[in-house]
Amino acid sequence: MLTNILKIIIFLVIFFPKQILAIEDEEIFHMFKLESGVAESKEGTLYNWDLDGWIGGDINKLSLKSEGEKMKDKNIEKSTFWAKYSRNIATFWDFQVGYRHDIHPKSKNYFLIGLEGLAPYFFETEAHVFISEDGNLTSTIHQENEFLITQRFIIQPYFELNFSTQDVQDLEIGSGLTVGEFGLQTRYEYTRKFSPYIDIKYERKYGETSIIAQKNNKKNEDIVIGFGIRLMF
Repeated sequence: MLTNILKIIIFLVIFFPKQILAIEDEEIFHMFKLESGVAESKEGTLYNWDLDGWIGGDINKLSLKSEGEKMKDKNIEKSTFWAKYSRNIATFWDFQVGYRHDIHPKSKNYFLIGLEGLAPYFFETEAHVFISEDGNLTSTIHQENEFLITQRFIIQPYFELNFSTQDVQDLEIGSGLTVGEFGLQTRYEYTRKFSPYIDIKYERKYGETSIIAQKNNKKNEDIVIGFGIRLMF
């Protein structure tokens, strides 16, 4: 499965920008961000990664995303891959359609549609709706903002809320608000391309999802404290 995903990424990176250039005659740029680190939670030590970026021009982009986490001395707990076509529709706003594949904890495919851009007061915003191969409808909204303490010392509060229109038994989620994350990342940029960070995050399950977690003897809230490295390229 991972081999197939890597083949898809290589194909998209090589083929897709050429199609953009042929259609729009745009100059091709790229920007990718990789965060990788280790964190401590109630469940134990977590190793995590978050790769997010795009290739394209001012109007059309191919956006790619991969994120996940692995518990120490255990298998991968969570991993997902996104591929999105982004079309600029307004100043600072892109409309997106694409594909998401969850590898862990359950292998599942999704069609996605959404918006990504800069909301008032410089809140970077991502809002997406997902339709799974089983016909289930879920959504997520993520916002973050950067505040410069100095030119190099930056704090970045963020939150993410997840919703579901129905119970999804194999994912152990209920309808309504399912999971929320509220965090603060603090980093020091030695250069724009290299910065170590400390991240503190509060995670909580809500509503029916919280009830399901309690029935399965799982924790419905956690505080995760971690550190790592951010690379830009």
